[in-house]
Amino acid sequence: MATKRRPIRPNVGGGGPQMNFRPGGPEIGRSESKGTRPTAPPTSIREIFVMMVMHVCKKTIFFDTNLKVALYLGSLFLVSLIGDFIPFPKTYFARSDNLFNVFFVKVGWGWTLLFTVPFLAMTSYTLCCGDMKKLLRHHAPRIIIATFFWFFWTKLFNIIETSYGKCTIRSFQTKSTCLKAGHLWSGFDISGHAFILIHSSLVLIEEARPIIKWESIKEHLRNELHDRSVSEQSSTNPLRNLNEEQMKNLKFLYERLTPVIRTLFIGMAALQLLWDVMLVGTMLYYHRMIEKFISGIIAILTWYFTYRFWYRSTGVLPDPAGSGDFFYQRENKDTFVFKRNNSMTSAPSTSSGIRSGANSNSSGPSSQVPKFMGMPLYTSPRASNNNSQVVNPNNDTLF
Repeated sequence: MATKRRPIRPNVGGGGPQMNFRPGGPEIGRSESKGTRPTAPPTSIREIFVMMVMHVCKKTIFFDTNLKVALYLGSLFLVSLIGDFIPFPKTYFARSDNLFNVFFVKVGWGWTLLFTVPFLAMTSYTLCCGDMKKLLRHHAPRIIIATFFWFFWTKLFNIIETSYGKCTIRSFQTKSTCLKAGHLWSGFDISGHAFILIHSSLVLIEEARPIIKWESIKEHLRNELHDRSVSEQSSTNPLRNLNEEQMKNLKFLYERLTPVIRTLFIGMAALQLLWDVMLVGTMLYYHRMIEKFISGIIAILTWYFTYRFWYRSTGVLPDPAGSGDFFYQRENKDTFVFKRNNSMTSAPSTSSGIRSGANSNSSGPSSQVPKFMGMPLYTSPRASNNNSQVVNPNNDTLF
């Protein structure tokens, strides 16, 4: 025979109905009982599809960079060495006039700039909250430096080949006259193609990093605007140090530029994949192993010196990609490998990288709030303490 369910908590005051739910208690304020954060709007099917495409592109372009560099060097050495002794079967990519080589690789740096420059400009302008001077001073020089190294190394490779080579017919002393006469110029031809493809791929990867957790800015904006509307000061929101003008500019730029930024990122991911495919073709059919291996080493050292050493650890401008007036990538372990104070902000909490992000969540009363599926059961530690020792009439602790 079924029995009547015993209430979790009897009506203390008497005279009222027995309640089978746990009331908030006298110490929970009205704002706490109503909730303190707005909920996200519903997501459309189109938005879900876009996020699926973005996820695939992120998996493609943000493959472990250190492992990719090791694969570049290993394959340049091993595959090219095999090709020097055992010719690979000829395919469409073995023809120097193939579509991809003529329209993409030969102007590879131009394609890289076509996607990277507007992406850098829009993301950096947004992260700088509409401050054009900060964009030009702290971010634009990265592309100028990358272009300088591209021009410097490819020009040096050509000088080495021209100065230390010779024509198959001794009567021709210069490369231009030798080639015009239909003869071959034999020299140490460091592979400019291998350099451009690896250099472009690594620049695309590094400059695309602001897209990591880009969608979280929308949530930070929503929460910070709500906190300011109810005169509540957040202690964890990365936007808490922005003034009203910066918040207004950030909201406007984020909403306007995010669709274009996503489109450019998809193009960058596709281009980076194409560069990797064309690099395999270069390994198989063009140049000697030593020429490709040296060019690969130069490209990787250039990337490491600029993006991993100069921008991240020296404190000399420019700043790394993804830096700005606030820092939203605390959980991205590859954003700031080296500890560096962001030259654009004075608040240490906005530029301390993963260490500060980990420390901010490891202590304090908020870490003691019980959670279910990652969400806190109570809106404040005080509410948690008030309800953590609720007992039933038989004095059995419920929690």
